[in-house]
Amino acid sequence: MALNTKEKELGSYIGKILRDHFGKGPGSVFAAISYPYVTVYIKDFLTPMENKLLDSEQEKYVQKIRDMLMETLIEEIKAYIKLNIDMEISEFYYDWNLSTHTGMFSGIAAGSQKNSSTYLNQLGVHNEIIEVSIKAEKAPVNVYSCLLNPRTLIVVRSGILTAIEKEIIKIGYPEILTLAKRNLEKGILDEHKNQLQSLLDADFENTFTSWDFDRDKSVFLFILKPHNP
Repeated sequence: MALNTKEKELGSYIGKILRDHFGKGPGSVFAAISYPYVTVYIKDFLTPMENKLLDSEQEKYVQKIRDMLMETLIEEIKAYIKLNIDMEISEFYYDWNLSTHTGMFSGIAAGSQKNSSTYLNQLGVHNEIIEVSIKAEKAPVNVYSCLLNPRTLIVVRSGILTAIEKEIIKIGYPEILTLAKRNLEKGILDEHKNQLQSLLDADFENTFTSWDFDRDKSVFLFILKPHNP
């Protein structure tokens, strides 16, 4: 089966399970597959109940509900990818941008090495990401990235947690840490937006970030609008 067909079928599947679990599906879903990565970009996704909660400034409850539902959905998505794309996903990340009604899922295959593909100004992009990390916590031990297609860039960092962050996780407050890091890193990332866009020769349509605290890893997903498509 052609890769493009698999991407379309994965997008359709994600739209269906979101509709089944949330009662309303997204307006559109775009999947990208480039071993060992699978990414899904979700647009126009907000239920009427969530919209009312956001209107009453109850964003944390929307996030909480989605987190609870995702605990079930993640295993279903990983099972689908294993059966239909023949990739065993060991790492799964997700993030929501409620203000733009968008979201992302990112998976990394088990036992895989980092993708060695290169793209223009990749080192410069990595240096900007390292600067973001230094301002937010500390320099990562490793940074690697892959341009899955002209509109989808995934950046993976490992070894980014500070001693105090590890202690916060240890005493049972990972949700608070996630919230704080999401707000902090996205704010700092915005300070580097112009430089990153220049290096990538593209504007940002959306940016997402997520963490796996057990692995001390993090993913940035950039949805791009290339200047010269």
